[in-house]
Amino acid sequence: MVNKIWGFFIISGIVFCFFTGNIKLINDEILNCTKSAIDMIFKIFPVMALWLGIMQIASSSGLLNIFANKLSILLTKIFPDIPYGHESLSFIASNIVANMFGLGNAATPFGLKAMESLQTLNNKKDTASRSMITFLVLNTSGVTIIPTTIISLRMMYKSITPTAIVLPCIIATSLSTIAGLILDRIISRRIK
Repeated sequence: MVNKIWGFFIISGIVFCFFTGNIKLINDEILNCTKSAIDMIFKIFPVMALWLGIMQIASSSGLLNIFANKLSILLTKIFPDIPYGHESLSFIASNIVANMFGLGNAATPFGLKAMESLQTLNNKKDTASRSMITFLVLNTSGVTIIPTTIISLRMMYKSITPTAIVLPCIIATSLSTIAGLILDRIISRRIK
């Protein structure tokens, strides 16, 4: 659906420029946007590579497993249907850590592995389990402590204080996570 909306906007813009005689504007924008996209990639890539490398080292060294074990007490309260020590808890913990550091790209593989692992516990294979829904809520609204991508973008566009977003981001994501988990509990109890 989103692809259709964006396609409509692009085609509408091209048609509008064609009828108003601004074809040169389309060519200029295509070239400028391409340059901006390449500049953005080159400026964000080093920061993303650094944090992805740190997360890989943490994963290989077992630090994420240690963190997952520490988080397992909290996670068993949030996910009561998952047996203690199940591998999905470590994937969920890794996903949470990656999201906390604003690394959506690093969090995605952990999230997919967590969903695959949760599917093995699911009795109805064609319907999402309660734990899968709770994980989706937690993943979508996850607490972000260091929004690396946003800081990189603010640095790229020469913000005077690129890290000023950190505290508002922590507050907003914490509140959204709490609200999401409360709604998840309310809805899951009504469905039972």
